Amino acid sequence: MTDTLVKDPPARHGSRGIGSVEVLAALLVLLVIFRGPLSGLIAGPGLQTWTTVFVSVLVQAVPFLVFGVLLSAVIAVFVPASFWARALPRRPALAVPAAGLAGVVLPGCECGSVPVAGALIRRGVTPAAALAFLLASPAINPIVLTATAVAFPGNPEMVLARAVASLAVAVLMGWLWLRLGRTDWIRLPQRHEHDGKGAAFWSACRHDMVHAGGYLVIGAAAAATINVVVPESWLQTLAGNPVLSVLALAVLAVLLSICSEADAFVAASLSQFSLTSRLVFLVVGPMVDLKLIAMQTGVFGRGFASRFAPATFALAVLAGTATGWVLL
Repeated sequence: MTDTLVKDPPARHGSRGIGSVEVLAALLVLLVIFRGPLSGLIAGPGLQTWTTVFVSVLVQAVPFLVFGVLLSAVIAVFVPASFWARALPRRPALAVPAAGLAGVVLPGCECGSVPVAGALIRRGVTPAAALAFLLASPAINPIVLTATAVAFPGNPEMVLARAVASLAVAVLMGWLWLRLGRTDWIRLPQRHEHDGKGAAFWSACRHDMVHAGGYLVIGAAAAATINVVVPESWLQTLAGNPVLSVLALAVLAVLLSICSEADAFVAASLSQFSLTSRLVFLVVGPMVDLKLIAMQTGVFGRGFASRFAPATFALAVLAGTATGWVLL
């Protein structure tokens, strides 16, 4: 019952080598050693701006990230995957939108949605429905939509636009899989049982917090760097072109790999860009990014990821752009 989210991470944590904890400890030591020179550097106006943007993004995003990680772990460990087989309609074409809408009821971050989808397929759920849940759950759940509302207080329509575009992509990708997908593209690995639900829960929390928190820091640093390093004239030129601005933020979403509970705050900081291009950033990010591609390869196989990720990226860009033109 508990083999949904937390089977692979313990093996990774148990591997030898330098991990995230060691890297963090080394950074803290370096900060203490070089605190004098660093304090002088931060006194400059550019780094003051960088620090302000970086800290503001983290302060706004961390509460949503923590709550999202805890809720995702609770769902993954204590909600049995067999529930879905009983709850979803038997007809695959109807099961796809039902699974997509279930992302509102049973949310989770994208770090957890991939193994959860793999577990659903193991329990007999049609792959198209499992994939629709995989895409919708981290994009339209209440935590993500609330975070979006907080990040864009002057543009409440961003919440509706994000929900509509993300759900449309999830359902359309599910139906596309029903039409074109092949079962031999999915190769699920063997999983191992945990000793108990408590161990599984804390393992899921540790894994998601380390991974999602690390990517959040990277995303906040990248957003701050863009605001300081990249010349304003370049950003205005890029942001002024409707096509280039959409493609630029779509690619940026893939590269930054920010957790969906926190990406709205990074998008809000990119104020040079239009709401439509930032909407595309929010639609693409929870569905296609570097960590998701790696996780999909590990859970479903390389043949699946090489087909599913590009198709999802293209559809997310189109759906986000179309929704932005209509609602924003």
